[in-house]
Amino acid sequence: MVDYGIGDLAKEFGISTRSIRLYEVEGLLHPSRTSNGRTRVFSAADRTRLRLTLRGKRLGFSLQEIKSILDLYDGPGSSQVQLREFLATLLNHKQTLEAKLQDLQMQLEEMRMHEKNARKFLKSN
Repeated sequence: MVDYGIGDLAKEFGISTRSIRLYEVEGLLHPSRTSNGRTRVFSAADRTRLRLTLRGKRLGFSLQEIKSILDLYDGPGSSQVQLREFLATLLNHKQTLEAKLQDLQMQLEEMRMHEKNARKFLKSN
């Protein structure tokens, strides 16, 4: 059984130990403690959950959405249920991003029009 310290995970994933502690507080990670109760010991499962948490964050998922998906893994028929939840969350975020992209494209087009008009006005004066 391989165990990881908080510093090991922080270095491996290029994040701060503070972020890892936040993920623990939010219930995404479940480290055990050494006998003195001061040192966190992360399992291989915690390492995997951290990797998936960071992937979810890159996709724009909230920590609560990530936790909901990860927590499904422990239930019956877990992989199918987890994949369905992941897909639903992914599609929701995709639709949101596509709407934002459309808004940005419209804004850019309007800016181009105003830029063109301003340049034309400057040339004529």
